[in-house]
Amino acid sequence: MLDSQSEPRHTIRFSACARLWCIVFASVLLPLASSWGQGTAADYQRMARFESLGSDLLDRTRLNPHWLSAHDALWYEIDAAPDQSEYYWVNLSTGQKSLLFTSAQLVQWAADLDPELANSDSLNGRAAKLLVSDSPQQVFLMLQGQHFVFDRDKQTLAKVPATDFPDVPVERKVELKTSGASDERVNLKFQNQLDVSVELFWIDPQGRSRSYGVVDSGQSNDMSTYRSHVWLVRSRDGLNLALVEADFDGQEVNITANEGIEIVVPRTMRRQAAFYRRGNPDSNADSGRPSPNNSSPPEHPTTSPSTALVQPARSQPRSPNGQWEASVQDYRVVLRQLDSERELVIDLPADAGNYFNGQFFWSPDSKFLVALQEQPAQSHEVHLIESSPRDQLQPKLHQLDYLKPGDKIRQVQPHMIDVERGTPISFDNRSFANPWSVDDFRWAADSSEFSFRYNQRGHQVMRVIGLRPDGSTRIIVDEVSDTFIDYTGKFFVDYIDSTGEILWTSQRDGWNHLYLFDRQTGQVKNQITSGPWVVREVQHVDQQQRRIWFTAGGIHPDQDPYHVHYCHVDFEGRDLVVMTGGDGNQEIRYSPDQKYLVATYSRVDLPPASEVREVATGRLVCELERGDWSRLLATGWQPPQRFSAKGRDGTTDIFGVIYRPSNFDPQRKYPVIEYIYAGPQGAFVPKSFATTRWEKSLCELGFIVVQIDGMGTNYRSKSFHDVCWKNLGDGGFPDRILWLQAAARMEPAMDLTRVGIFGGSAGGQNAAGAVLGFGDHYHVAVADCGCHDNRMYKIWWNEQWMGWPIEEHYAQQSNVTMAKNLKGKLFLIVGELDRNVDPASTMQVVDALVRADKDFDLLVVPGGGHGVGSSPYGLRRTADYFVRHLWQTEPRHDPESGR
Repeated sequence: MLDSQSEPRHTIRFSACARLWCIVFASVLLPLASSWGQGTAADYQRMARFESLGSDLLDRTRLNPHWLSAHDALWYEIDAAPDQSEYYWVNLSTGQKSLLFTSAQLVQWAADLDPELANSDSLNGRAAKLLVSDSPQQVFLMLQGQHFVFDRDKQTLAKVPATDFPDVPVERKVELKTSGASDERVNLKFQNQLDVSVELFWIDPQGRSRSYGVVDSGQSNDMSTYRSHVWLVRSRDGLNLALVEADFDGQEVNITANEGIEIVVPRTMRRQAAFYRRGNPDSNADSGRPSPNNSSPPEHPTTSPSTALVQPARSQPRSPNGQWEASVQDYRVVLRQLDSERELVIDLPADAGNYFNGQFFWSPDSKFLVALQEQPAQSHEVHLIESSPRDQLQPKLHQLDYLKPGDKIRQVQPHMIDVERGTPISFDNRSFANPWSVDDFRWAADSSEFSFRYNQRGHQVMRVIGLRPDGSTRIIVDEVSDTFIDYTGKFFVDYIDSTGEILWTSQRDGWNHLYLFDRQTGQVKNQITSGPWVVREVQHVDQQQRRIWFTAGGIHPDQDPYHVHYCHVDFEGRDLVVMTGGDGNQEIRYSPDQKYLVATYSRVDLPPASEVREVATGRLVCELERGDWSRLLATGWQPPQRFSAKGRDGTTDIFGVIYRPSNFDPQRKYPVIEYIYAGPQGAFVPKSFATTRWEKSLCELGFIVVQIDGMGTNYRSKSFHDVCWKNLGDGGFPDRILWLQAAARMEPAMDLTRVGIFGGSAGGQNAAGAVLGFGDHYHVAVADCGCHDNRMYKIWWNEQWMGWPIEEHYAQQSNVTMAKNLKGKLFLIVGELDRNVDPASTMQVVDALVRADKDFDLLVVPGGGHGVGSSPYGLRRTADYFVRHLWQTEPRHDPESGR
């Protein structure tokens, strides 16, 4: 039995009077039906208009809190209407919100005080910067370069000399960037030359800020971080002062009043700091593995290394006592005693196909050395032909190294060496044989054990392994799954070295939860979180306070289980706090003192709403704003409808959304189009509000469009997710079909005799699979850049879900194998230079269709890359295809002329 969280059904009801009106006038309306929503030129124009709708049609949503920690308050400006703002003061102690003034009032008061301002065309009273000094009753602000003070009690504005302004840092416009991924550790030194304290925040790869402490005026802070990590400097009142990217070891950052920051490059450095430099975010797209876990948080000082039971092992050639240096010569490990120049060649066989890679991990007492021996991956070249290069007439041949399922992978094995004897220590490696990866290397502080995390190829075993100098091995943490361990999506580990504990996520009870392990015994000390919900992501671990900050899905049983909420809990699991509560998908911003947060939540059918909550308890302090979508609705924009129905097991709720055209008529019948992506690494149905989505605009051509998350996708129970294992061909279709049937019973306007489907990448595989395997329910498909045969796609993604070794199920579920079963219409799109999914994956489906004598349509885009079907041309062709085959008419026709 799968998880059965339910949600009230949401339907659109029409009054009896409205339905009677439709019946009475049906004879008038029906003759006109052929001109409504059938791909006419007017329909395409309306589609383009709705595609261009922006968030500027929403009011009371753009809110930026400015924290006044010294006064336990905040102020914010809100867009109340076009070109109109309102400024509010919030007393966080009492939860009272009060209007300071409006932009119109500011303009009037300022103009009354300064006649020159009255004649200024640019004076609008918006985006004013408010400053508060010792007295919260006085609010200072600048307009057009003039200085003013607003008295909150008297509700008056007065001009003041610039010398009377509070001496505070100037907020700077900072374009926030996210941290890159690097394993090169560097040290940053922040020197605060301001008259006030500042706070340092690390910006993680997802754009979230994590506080790393305060630097008082005149003080400095040394930070151990990674190259390409991004740091934000803020005043204690929440003003953004500067953004710094770690670029080299020994980088010094002087925080000044005038320049914001000054980077000091040591004289020994011969290259200049490269600010904001980031690698290509897709640089790992073609590699055999997902990006390495090197976007970890920088070190946060917690305990002195001298008191820790375990410590991270860093690769370095020289021993801690300075007496030995390790190197690799002719693939083998050589130890050199520095005071005597004596060399020891370690008797471990090695050659070009199984060599030592130069990573050395010394025990703290320098008596033992662990060296990593590496077997390189095979080379698997994929060749792409660029038929129409822009810089020459003749085609170009491109090649890339691209491992595919079943290929020989890079494998690493640790070897321990007794330095005093100069001999290797033998271990039984059966508990860590055939690794996909080994990492998280650590030494016990007393040098009694070396440990590492081991992920077995096939992703069904994840362990922390301990190797001891006496030749014994032990399994410290043992995670085993009959299906797969979601190491790329939900897995988390953190080592509490000071107490010899390990934080670990596991789905062993059927849901993704946090566990605390005793490192010494290898036993679970306690399960930290539990219940029919999932830990989505661990965001921060406070080892000193023994507290974990994380996001969760399904933790509010009366809400959509995919809504992301923010929580924290202690290591013992006794004090779980859910900080957010609004019925929607959440985003949060903390106050600089971490005492409060502003939570902004929305749904596809609810514009953003914001509120202040207390971090320690989750208590609602004050509701700030609720978005106003009146102007958006006035355009005819139809809110999406959330809908859920039971899945294949009859108990589990399947969630989705329904989009209708702006001229929706409940008495008509509309073809249905599903926009699909069933990749198991995530969930696809949108949960947050947006004014524009292409799939929603597609409705204007006379369709009802839906999105569904069937079984086999992520963020629900383990059994829900396990449906995908060795079974990607399933695509959740048994659930999708039941959902569509339930939706059609609720909404009779949905015509299930005309169902289209489209998607890209894994969604392209799914879309083609719909008409190859489920052609009785899906009739027209557009498949862009599909990974149609999982043996043809990148190794890590497919072995994660389809398993290893490669067995018959890979071929059985291939769209190439299924091509002979094609029913309906199929349009394949592929870019000839797709470096993410081998274009041959699509062409092999083409070959199979030709061999099976099947009719189909194909678009190969010269120079096109991955996702070319989402280009303007690809989307136009997709829309046209559905109009032709679901409406049986030519796109953009003129209903009056018949052309």
